[in-house]
Amino acid sequence: MSSDHVRSAGRPANGTGAPAGPADVTSGVTADGAEAPFLELLARGASAEAYEQPVLLARAEGRPDAWIAALDHAKALALRVRAELEGRRRREAELSALFETAHDLAGLRDLDSVLQAIVQRARSLLGTDVAYLTLHDRDRGDTYMRVTEGSVAARFQQLRLGMGEGLGGLVAQTARPYVTDDYFKDPRFQHTGTIDTGVRDEGLVAILGVPLVLGSHVIGVLFAADRRERHFEREQIALLGSFGALAAAALDSANLLTETRSALAGLEKASEIIRDRSAVIERASDVHDRLAELVLRGGGVHDVASAVSEVLDGTVEFTEAGAVPAEALEASRADGHAVRHGDDWVAAVAAVGELLGALVLRGHPALDPVDQRTLERAAMVTSLLLLARRSAAEAEQRVRGELLDDLLDGRDRDPRLLRERASRLRADLDSPQVVLAARLDVPAADADQEADARRRLWSAASHLAATRQGLAAARDGGTVLLLPLGRGDTATEVARRTARHLGTAVHEAVTVGASAPVEDLAAHPDGVAAAYAEARRCLEALRLLGRSGDGAAAEDFGFLGLLLAGDRDIAGFVDRTMGRVVAYDERRGTDLVHTLDAYFACGMSPARTKDALHVHVNTVAQRLERVGRLLGDDWQTPARALEIQLALRLHRLSAPAQH
Repeated sequence: MSSDHVRSAGRPANGTGAPAGPADVTSGVTADGAEAPFLELLARGASAEAYEQPVLLARAEGRPDAWIAALDHAKALALRVRAELEGRRRREAELSALFETAHDLAGLRDLDSVLQAIVQRARSLLGTDVAYLTLHDRDRGDTYMRVTEGSVAARFQQLRLGMGEGLGGLVAQTARPYVTDDYFKDPRFQHTGTIDTGVRDEGLVAILGVPLVLGSHVIGVLFAADRRERHFEREQIALLGSFGALAAAALDSANLLTETRSALAGLEKASEIIRDRSAVIERASDVHDRLAELVLRGGGVHDVASAVSEVLDGTVEFTEAGAVPAEALEASRADGHAVRHGDDWVAAVAAVGELLGALVLRGHPALDPVDQRTLERAAMVTSLLLLARRSAAEAEQRVRGELLDDLLDGRDRDPRLLRERASRLRADLDSPQVVLAARLDVPAADADQEADARRRLWSAASHLAATRQGLAAARDGGTVLLLPLGRGDTATEVARRTARHLGTAVHEAVTVGASAPVEDLAAHPDGVAAAYAEARRCLEALRLLGRSGDGAAAEDFGFLGLLLAGDRDIAGFVDRTMGRVVAYDERRGTDLVHTLDAYFACGMSPARTKDALHVHVNTVAQRLERVGRLLGDDWQTPARALEIQLALRLHRLSAPAQH
C-alpha cells in the first residue's frame, strides 16, 4: 500500500480534526475513510493477507481505537465480499463447465469424447492429480476402468472392482458418495491386494467417489483423487456429483440413441411385414414350389434349411435329435406341428415313428400361422430327403457289396461287365488295389450285441469304401474291403489307416489284415479271392501275436510273410532282405554275398571266416563294414540275422534256376 493510502487509512474522516466516535463507525464518514483502502484492494483482486495492512498501519501510527475498530469492521466486510466474489467466480467456472458438458450431451456424437471431457473438467475444477470413471459390467458383476485422466500406472488403468471392494466398490454397492483423506488408513473399505496394489502404483492417497445413477441402478462411479492427503469440501463433493449426473445422462443418452436406432430398424421391418402381409399366401405357395424344386433337382437337407431361412427371414438349422430339447422335440412329434421353445421354434423331422432330427428356427419368437406352417412343411420335406438319402446309401452299399461278393466268388467273369458295374460305383478295377479283411476284437455279451457290432462295422466300412472309391461287403463274421492303392502308398499303410478309421467310427478296436497289391482285377477276378485269403491270414497272424486294433500286410512279418502271402513271393523276400548287397556285388564285381554266407557258416566269427575265405582278417572286417552300411546297423541282431540267413539260402537255391 502507498503512503497516501496509509495516511488516508489512519486520518480521522469526520472533518473536525477529532477522532471519530463509535457512532461514526457506521456513518458515511466510515464509508469514505475506513472502507476506501479495502475497496481498492477488492478492485485489484489482492490476496487475503493484504487486507491486514491498513489495520496494522493505523495501529503503528497510534490511531484512535474507534478508527481501528472501523477499519477492522471494514476489513471483515471486505473479506466477506472477496470470499463471495471468489465463490461466484468459482461457481461461474463450474456452471460454465457443466453448461459446456450439457452442450456436448445435446449434440452427442461420440460417447468416449463426452466422458473424457467430463473427467478432464472434473479434474481441472477440483484441482486433483487424477480423475477417472468406472462402469458396471453386468456380465461379470463388477466395475471396470472406462476413462482416466492424469493416470500414469498401467496396472491402475486396468483395475476391476468387485461389488463392495475398495472405495469404488462401496460407492457402487451403496449408491452413496464416499471420500477418504488417506485411503490406506481408512478401515471403512474392503481392501484387496489387487486394488491396493493398483492404487499404490498410481500413488493415490485422498479419493472422492460419487455414483453414476440411472433410476434406481448404479451404472458406474466418478472419482477425483490426489497423491497427498486432502480434505474435500461439501461443495467439491456436490460438484463432482453434478459431473457424475451428467456422465450418467451421457450414458443414458447413448443407450437411448442405440435403442432408438434399434427401434427404428424394428419399425421399418414391421412396416415391411405389413406391406408384405397381403402377399403372404402367395409367398407360402412360392415356398412350396421352391421346396419341390429342391427335391426334384436333388437338393440336400441344408439346402432346405437355407431356403426356409431366406423365406422366414431368420436362421433355420437342421439339428440332430440329441441336440434339441427333448420336451420340445417330443411335443412337436406328438402334435405334428412346430412348437415354440423360448425364442426358438422346433419342428420334428420324423418318419415311420423314427425321429431323424429337427428343423430349428432360431431367435424368432413371433411366428405367424402361415410361417409356422411353412416351417412344418419344410420339416416334412426334410424327412423325405433323409429317407431318400438313406435308401440310396443302403442301395449303393448293397450294390458295392454285391460286386465285391461276385469278385470273391468268381460268379461274373466278363471283364467288360465288371468294369461297367465298377464304373457306376466310381471304382477302377484296373488300377492297383488292396484287399483288406477287418474284424472287431471285442467279445460281445450275447448274439444280439455281436450282430449289432457287425452291422456297425459293415456300415462304417461301406461309408469308407464309398468315400475312397472302393468296395465293401460283410463276410466270414467280419468285413472285406477293396480299396485303391494311392501313389506312394503301401499295403501296410492302407491297412493301418483303415484300422484307425474303422476303430474311431465304431469306438472299438478293429484289426485289419491286408493283401499284397493286386491289379487288373476285371481281367483276373480270381485274384480277389486269393488276395482275400492272404489278408485273412495276416489278420489271424495279428490276432495271434496280440496286435488287436492294428493293421499289417504280409511284408510286415519278415520271413513269416512267405507263409502268409498267397503267391509265396520268394524273390520279393530276398530282395527286401538283402537285395542291396546282391545289387552291390553285381555293380562292383565284389563278393559280399559269399562273404556273408561264410560269416554265418563260421558262427559269425571273423577269425574263422578269414580262414574259410583265405583272406586277411582286415579284409573280412572291411567287407562286413560295407554290408552294415548296405543293410543297416542292426543287421547282426538275432531277428535280422535269421532273416538274412534264410534269404541267403533261398538266394543260393534259386541261383541255378536263374542261369
